[in-house]
Amino acid sequence: MSTASAPSIWKTLLTRKMLICIVLGFSSGLPLFLLFNLVPAWLKTEGLSLKAIGAFALVQFPYTWKFLWAPFADRFGVPGLGRRRGWMLLSQLALIGAVVALGSLNPVADLSAVVMLAALVAFLSATQDIAIDAYRRELLAETELGFGNAVFVNAYKIAGLVPGSLSLFLADHLPWFEVFAITAAFMIPGALLSLAVSEPEAARLAPRTLRDAVVEPFHEFMQRHGWRSAALVLGFIFFYKLGDSLATALATPFYLEMGFTKTDIGIVAKNAGLWCSVAGGLLGGVWMIRLGINRALWVFGVAQAVAILGFAWLAWLGPGPGDIAAMLAQPDSSWAMLWQQPAGLHVLQLGLVIGIEAFGVGLGTTAFVAFIARTTNPAYAATQFALFTSLMAVPRTVINAFAGVLVEQLGWVGFFALCFALALPGMLLLMQVAPWREPAPASSNG
Repeated sequence: MSTASAPSIWKTLLTRKMLICIVLGFSSGLPLFLLFNLVPAWLKTEGLSLKAIGAFALVQFPYTWKFLWAPFADRFGVPGLGRRRGWMLLSQLALIGAVVALGSLNPVADLSAVVMLAALVAFLSATQDIAIDAYRRELLAETELGFGNAVFVNAYKIAGLVPGSLSLFLADHLPWFEVFAITAAFMIPGALLSLAVSEPEAARLAPRTLRDAVVEPFHEFMQRHGWRSAALVLGFIFFYKLGDSLATALATPFYLEMGFTKTDIGIVAKNAGLWCSVAGGLLGGVWMIRLGINRALWVFGVAQAVAILGFAWLAWLGPGPGDIAAMLAQPDSSWAMLWQQPAGLHVLQLGLVIGIEAFGVGLGTTAFVAFIARTTNPAYAATQFALFTSLMAVPRTVINAFAGVLVEQLGWVGFFALCFALALPGMLLLMQVAPWREPAPASSNG
C-alpha cells in the first residue's frame, strides 16, 4: 500500500468503531483470564490439591472446538437483536450470572458444581467470542482491519488485569462471593454496548438453512481460494505463531532454572511481557495502516521470529544471581543502584529479553489477526473465524504439550533454536498467501 493512497492515520484511529473494538475486546478477554488466573487462586486458597486445580485446564475445550456450534450463530438470530448483537448480549448476560453463581459455591463441598459452572463459563465465553469476532469482521472496513484488530487484541490483554490483579487484591479484603460479583460487573459495559450498537448490514443476510450454515462456509472458502491455495492458507495459520507459542510454553520453569526468583518473575517478566506486548500491538496497528496487511506480516513476522533468539541468548548465559526483593531490602539500596550489581544486571537481561519478545509477538499477533479477519467472508464470518482461530489454538494446546520432552532432549539453547526454526515455515508460506509485491486480496465485503 503506497503512502499516497493510505488513509489518514488519525481518521482511522479516532473513530466510534475503534471504541467499540476496545469495549468488546475487554469483554472478550475477561472471562478467559478469570478462568486462568482468578479461579486457580480461589481453589488454592480454599485448600484444593494442585492435581485438582490442574484438571481445570480442561475448560479450554470450548475455545478449541467452538467452530462446531458457530454455524448456529451464523444461521439463527435473537428476535429483536439479530445474529451478532443477540448472541453477544445473551452470552454476556449469561456470563454475568454464571460468574456470580460460581463465586457463591464452596469448592470443597461443591466441587462437581464448580467444575460444571467453570465449563459453562468457558462455553459462554467461547460463544461470546464467536459473535464478537463475526461482528468485528462485519463492522470494520478493509482499511480498518489492521488497527481495529490491534486495539481489540490489546483490550483483550488488558482485561487480564482485572481477574489477575484487581480481583486478587480484593480477595485479601472481601469474601470470595463479593470478589466474583465485582469481577462479573466488569462485563456490564460490554452488555450495554451490545444493546446500544446497531446490527451490521452484512449480518442481516443469514444462511437460508442450518445445512447452508454448516456446509457453505467451508465450501465458499475452498471455492474462493481453490484447494491448493486453501491448504496453504490453513497451513500458514497453523505455522505462523508456532515458534513463539512453543518458546513461551515453559517460560516460568525456564526463568526459575536461570536463577530468577518468583518475585523477579512477577515484577520484571510479567510486567515487561504485558506492557511491551500492548505497545507492540498498538504500534503494529498504526504501522499496518501504512504497510498494509501483507507487508506487515513479513516485517512483523521477522521481528517475532528473531525475538525468540533472545531466550537462546539468556539460556547460553546460564543461571545467575537474582532476587530483587533481597537486594532492595539491603541498607541504602535503590532501584538506581540495583543495576550496578551483577544480580541486578542479570534481572535487567531478563526484562530486556522478555520485553523484546513480547513486543515482537505483539506486532506479529496484530498482523496475524487482521489477516484472519480479512480471510473470512462476512456472510459466514462466525463459522470461518471460529475455524481459523481454533486452528490457530492447536499449537498452544497440542504441540506445546511436548515442550518438556524437547527441553530434556535438546537443552534450553537447543530448544529455543528449534523454536526459531519452527517460525520459518510460516514465513516461507507468506510467499504464497501474502506476497510482498502483490496487492492484498480484494475484500469479501459485500
